[in-house]
Amino acid sequence: MAPDVRRRRKLAALCIALSVGALAHGQTPPSDADEETSVAVSGPIRERLLLAPLTLSHDRVVQLHVRLCLPSSAAPATLVLINHGSPPNSSDRPKMKLGNCNQEAAQWFLSRGFAVAFVLRRGYGETGGGWAEDPLGCSHPDYVRGGIETAIDIDAAVDFLTAQPGVKPSGAIVVGQSAGGWGAIAYASVRHPKVAAFVVMAGGRGGHRDNRPNNNCRPDLLADAAGRFGRTARTPMLWIYTQNDSYFAPSIARAMHNAFTSAGGVADLEQPGPYGTDGHRLFFGPSGSAVWGPLVERYLMQQHIEP
Repeated sequence: MAPDVRRRRKLAALCIALSVGALAHGQTPPSDADEETSVAVSGPIRERLLLAPLTLSHDRVVQLHVRLCLPSSAAPATLVLINHGSPPNSSDRPKMKLGNCNQEAAQWFLSRGFAVAFVLRRGYGETGGGWAEDPLGCSHPDYVRGGIETAIDIDAAVDFLTAQPGVKPSGAIVVGQSAGGWGAIAYASVRHPKVAAFVVMAGGRGGHRDNRPNNNCRPDLLADAAGRFGRTARTPMLWIYTQNDSYFAPSIARAMHNAFTSAGGVADLEQPGPYGTDGHRLFFGPSGSAVWGPLVERYLMQQHIEP
């Protein structure tokens, strides 16, 4: 059996074992992508547009669209895979674009010698196809299953990208914003031999119910799902949630973190002050790296992770 088929089946089996039910609502506002800032490129960057295969069955393979940004150094670099959120309006999913090498968030890592990649998961942008993270209701969402489906795509991208020229074969860093951050938490709970660190930026599901700020679908079940992930997640993580996040208020972030760590998960929770009009946009927002950068830098140093 092919390795990617085995991986898919293992993750799917875990999903079934952990929960049964409906998936959760998506996250990131469409304007998040519009507000991503570009900065002056620090040096020569090699850019590649690639397709990462995800085998769903013996006769079905999905090609995930990927952009890989390599730093100027000729030596292989540690991979940083940045994972996007999910717009609350379904009509915006097909419009989503891959992140760019000159974005502020990418440049923060590239300028330090890391390789950076962006991936469009199933149901988003050019990758298209069925939306694996499809919500089936708000009254009793299955946040565990939604997270695992995201983790499946992340795992396929990591496996593919760490085999590319110019990228180290292990020690990758998974960064996830909003729904992508929730997928990172889920991914940390299953086998991830090529990943050494996880950075969760405003991660979660079920925010902006009915497109209203600070209106969530069953945050109690979100915390419960975080606890389930925490039972098997042992790689130290960094979670960052601002004080004015309109998707996941400080109390929701603390509840998730408490459930996760009480179950055995390892994560440092950082809750910096308000950012702009909505702290949910911190990671991709203008000068956002001035806030999250020092926190990420300290975390990577603690984990002894280098480019």
